[in-house]
Amino acid sequence: MIGRLGPLLTQWTTAVPLLAVVLLVLTWGRDLPGWIVAVVTLVLAASVLAAVHHAEVVAHRVGEPFGSLVLAVAVTVIEVALIVTLMIDGGDKSATLARDTVFAAVMITVNGILGLSLLVGSLRHRTAVFNSEGTGAALATVATLATLSLVLPTFTTSKPGPEFSTVQLSFAAVSSLILYALFVATQTVRHRDYFLPVAKQGAVAEAEEHATAPSTRTALISLTLLGLALVGVVGLAKGVSPTIESGVNAAGLPHSVVGVIIALLVLLPETIAAVRAAKRDHVQTSMNLALGSAMASIGLTIPAVALASLWLPGPLVLGLGNTHMVLLALTMVVGALTVVPGRATPLQGGVHLVLLAAYLELAVNP
Repeated sequence: MIGRLGPLLTQWTTAVPLLAVVLLVLTWGRDLPGWIVAVVTLVLAASVLAAVHHAEVVAHRVGEPFGSLVLAVAVTVIEVALIVTLMIDGGDKSATLARDTVFAAVMITVNGILGLSLLVGSLRHRTAVFNSEGTGAALATVATLATLSLVLPTFTTSKPGPEFSTVQLSFAAVSSLILYALFVATQTVRHRDYFLPVAKQGAVAEAEEHATAPSTRTALISLTLLGLALVGVVGLAKGVSPTIESGVNAAGLPHSVVGVIIALLVLLPETIAAVRAAKRDHVQTSMNLALGSAMASIGLTIPAVALASLWLPGPLVLGLGNTHMVLLALTMVVGALTVVPGRATPLQGGVHLVLLAAYLELAVNP
């Protein structure tokens, strides 16, 4: 599956991340003509595929659940940097950017990536099997983080509007970091077996013996190229965001659609990696990617924007509206019912995808 160091250094998955970073440097902060936007979009798409390749190399070296954790955290850290950068440059429109992007990430991961993985896994292998203990713990953490950070601000009274006071925002930020750190420790140390792929009988699936693990040097090179590819993905997504924003405004769509589109672009690497894992009947890896990305998106973004709010002049609106709170509540209830049995049919995958479709439809037509 993974070649030697020589072929690794000559294939397109090595050239594309470097090209993406060079293109990012040349286009950063500039108004781009249409043909440049087209080139940037092509390189962005290629960078997504390169990121998935290098994430799989690293994952194969370190094993699960560390592999899915590396990709989820790497994407989220760069996504956080993108959100803070856009908030600094965005003026009054940036007040809801963090909320819109984080909520979009939660809906895309918990309904989109998870639903698509269950659908692909169950169609290919009749039943998608995963560990309900580990997946349930992850979903419970996502539900708690989402409620504390995105629902409570709508009902607090210390400040007018759906905003936290300074003390409340500090509590939400610290709580998010503590919960995320506690989950990572549970996932990687104390109960690592809860997050490993399982066989149909419920036992932990054995590693694929035909795939030779890459060397440490190859894995380190792939880790570096993964970082470059993700920087390229998020940076180039920011570069084309003015074009996206202009298109959204010209179509008369709500400004929050921009956050949805950017979240869809940024989460492409996790989506492709999760579907590939589901095809191999490693649905637990797909669940780790989906819920881990949702958790990292909240657990790292909220503390970052809380810190950034110290120097950002505008308000920080985190509270969801009534429609989005209903969708979030329904997503968590359906997610719990999906997770409890530890196995799923195409029906469960279809239900989650319909919830994602409902969210996207309401984003376009609120």
